[in-house]
Amino acid sequence: MKLSTFLNMRYASVNLFRGKRWCNSFLFVFFIFTSLLPIAVPVQYVYGQMDQSDVVAKIGAESPYLLLDKALQFRITDAVNSMYNFDFETAERGFQVMRFSYPEHPLPYFLMGLSQWWKIAVDLEDSSYDNLFIRYMDQTIEKAKAMYDADPSNKEAAFFLAGAYGFQGRLYSERQNWTKATFAGKNALKYLELSKGEDELNPELLLGDALFNYFSVWIPQNYPLLKPVLAFFPKGNKELGLKQLEEVAENAFYARVEAQYFLFRLYASEEKSPFKALNITSYLHDKYPNNPYFHRFLARQLYVVGRIEDAKEVSVEILRRLDEKWTGYEANSGRYAAFFAGQYFDRIGESEKAKFYYKRTISFGEETESQESGYHLHALIQLGKLAAADNEKKIAKAYFERVKKYAKRKHPAHKEAREFIRKNKL
Repeated sequence: MKLSTFLNMRYASVNLFRGKRWCNSFLFVFFIFTSLLPIAVPVQYVYGQMDQSDVVAKIGAESPYLLLDKALQFRITDAVNSMYNFDFETAERGFQVMRFSYPEHPLPYFLMGLSQWWKIAVDLEDSSYDNLFIRYMDQTIEKAKAMYDADPSNKEAAFFLAGAYGFQGRLYSERQNWTKATFAGKNALKYLELSKGEDELNPELLLGDALFNYFSVWIPQNYPLLKPVLAFFPKGNKELGLKQLEEVAENAFYARVEAQYFLFRLYASEEKSPFKALNITSYLHDKYPNNPYFHRFLARQLYVVGRIEDAKEVSVEILRRLDEKWTGYEANSGRYAAFFAGQYFDRIGESEKAKFYYKRTISFGEETESQESGYHLHALIQLGKLAAADNEKKIAKAYFERVKKYAKRKHPAHKEAREFIRKNKL
């Protein structure tokens, strides 16, 4: 493969990141920054070292809020880390024990809902966990609303209401249930505003400010028709939003992983800072090695920065786990991994291995009905080129015709397929 072709493919991979799931709709973006959640997190951060005593020192003195109970934080860290590592049985057992101890507090119900969310997040096409997720978030809202009704000055109650409604909004927007999404988003923003002003809960609450600052600028830049809507909101500041995300990622106890998640996605796509994204994804994978979401994005970032052999090694491991049916490793992860492995073997001239992995990319794409995705289309293009190189013109043309079938005419892949057919007289 020519170096220029390889670089173009890596550039295409970067563009693929801005797909339907990241820019699903402006409502989805709004619900991103309303999703404020209390999550126990690791005690070391990607940009520095921090032990538990340092974290606790940042939290401050004793608080009436269970959210800030230091002893509880230590007790639930293992359970939540198990959740992030996709050991849901261990995690949910810990959350159920907490629910027994605090039956009227929203925290254990929220964590049970969060556990369902991570089962959803790894494969957004799978709706089998939706009902259980919504039920736990409804219970979170019920418990938090009781606390809030008893004491409207209770910032912790407002915090949970904002988080639970925000997460529901995210799911409803993914499912394109706009009526419910709008209702959830409105409530999330209402309670987000009411939860401000509690120093003890910062920088947890700063996550909402950070995402609002960033996306209130990003939305009109990417959706100009929404500028009149945003005229009713305070003016944002993208640079400040990124700095605030960094602060949350470094100093928060509960919201740290979420901040890291948004940072690596923003650095990877919007901010064009792939090495910063790689640092975060490498850390998250090291901390949670069995999380397929972090695993596949580690492979992607290695590929994007040109560490294609490392990307291949990570990808082959992802495919091994998928074949062995590890929890959360499914066709979407396989589609990423197979493509990156195919690229490596294509580049070094091992065409048969390249074909094998490109064909797996196609298979995974068909399984997930992602035939219009960039990975699927570019795998077809590479298979067509490899077939043409072997003088299998009919097979090559068939691959390029499939590209034309699935890609819109203005798509670069469609143009490349047309030109290759014409130049090579297929």
